[in-house]
Amino acid sequence: MEERQPAVRMRGITKAFAGKVVANKDVDLDIYRGEILALLGENGSGKTTLMNMLSGIYFPDSGTIEIDGKPAIIASPKDAFDHGIGMIHQHFKLVNVFTAVENIVLGLEDEKGFDLKAAADRVREICDAYGFDVDPNQKVYDMSVSQKQTVEIVKLLYRGAEILILDEPTAVLTPQETDKLFAVLRNMRDDGKAIIIITHKLREVQDISDRVAVLRKGEYVGEMVTAQTNAQEMTNMMVGRQVTLNIDRPEPHDLRERIRVSNLSVRSSDGILKLDDVSFSIYAGEVLGIAGISGCGQKELLEAIAGLQPVERGSIEYLEDDGTVDQLVGKDPLEIASMGVALSFVPEDRLGMGLVGSMNLADNMMLRSFRNGRGVFTDRKAPHELAEKVVQELEVNTPSVETAVSRLSGGNVQKVLVGREIASSPTVLLSAYAVRGLDVNSSYLIYDLINQQKERGVAVAYVGEDLDVLLELCDRILVLCGGKVSGIVDGPTADKNEVGMMMTKLGGVEA
Repeated sequence: MEERQPAVRMRGITKAFAGKVVANKDVDLDIYRGEILALLGENGSGKTTLMNMLSGIYFPDSGTIEIDGKPAIIASPKDAFDHGIGMIHQHFKLVNVFTAVENIVLGLEDEKGFDLKAAADRVREICDAYGFDVDPNQKVYDMSVSQKQTVEIVKLLYRGAEILILDEPTAVLTPQETDKLFAVLRNMRDDGKAIIIITHKLREVQDISDRVAVLRKGEYVGEMVTAQTNAQEMTNMMVGRQVTLNIDRPEPHDLRERIRVSNLSVRSSDGILKLDDVSFSIYAGEVLGIAGISGCGQKELLEAIAGLQPVERGSIEYLEDDGTVDQLVGKDPLEIASMGVALSFVPEDRLGMGLVGSMNLADNMMLRSFRNGRGVFTDRKAPHELAEKVVQELEVNTPSVETAVSRLSGGNVQKVLVGREIASSPTVLLSAYAVRGLDVNSSYLIYDLINQQKERGVAVAYVGEDLDVLLELCDRILVLCGGKVSGIVDGPTADKNEVGMMMTKLGGVEA
């Protein structure tokens, strides 16, 4: 039987940054047509770096790449395109004021000038062939996240891509949108395309992939046929040891109303109504999940409670154990803290709002605790010890606590931020996408920390994008749709598809 030839053969691929941070070391990887390959690994294991080399963003320090059996030099994204390789990143590269078809042909050369009508017809042909749902003449600013992602994929196919790399493609999709995407990817696979997916969602890996390749600390450690493995085996291979994959949900006890939000309305800086007449409570000793498709007001809701977002109308009250009620609206974070309200916030924008990239780990800890210092000199010993503790307990991959945060991978940055906020002993913990971009092992460490806070009587609000996790972790789930409350469901008994429908329709009815 003739051995099938890989579409891509990578051999001995090595890449180091700043001379000593080795992202990939002697990696061998084969990618085949007519196959969906899931590329797995912990944060900082080198998955995205490896695919960035295949797509021409980085150039390997050593090693070789063959495309269809022929040596290939891929020194730029254009070189990658010339070899039929395209990558869809987590952050889309589209021009908002252009239509779908204008974005798709943008940058292509044609001596006669582009016939947009003919291009739109070609886009429709591609959509019909694979099952995409795209209006070529729709403006990008009118599109949902899943529609924008679809335009990115069609853009690659229009340019002749045969090898497609998708980095965390379902990160901000509803279950229904994910199902649609997977149906399209299967059609593309069946048409002979080679598809590589980088993801941390093992349920989806089992659902969509044919084969799994695993990286650990920059090195290739093996592969498995997806149908012959399971989530536990994949996780153990990624981490290099046995890992527990259960999210405990301790029974809530001694519940007390801690935060009461009433008729809250918030506008963004550009005047768009992000929250419209939102009312709910968060109780001490529970985890309240907040679900919604991307941009439905989750971020603004937590920021309003934390004093970071101006409120147009409504109230946010903090209820003390002795019955005292404090109004938080109109107060900034410093004023909220000076009232004796111990509130911690893990923001969505890690380096924009949470940490300072140019500062080291210990100094970033000090940002949270500097008020404890006396006089003009702050206590540098305590933050340094806290940084050491966070690095050890959360398994942060860093040379030392003196390393600048900007030198860490996104997942390790997130661990530092979560560890710092929890270490401040809050009574209210607000978490926006605490495990976004985190590998499975790191995610479960964070879930465990959240449950520990719940058992200590902390009121936890958890914004997440993985509905499976929300249903396993949270006691109640507040569902937002278009800035309104679509409903509040019981975590242990809620149905995933029902919550998915509520995310797109108010209470199951079209908004």
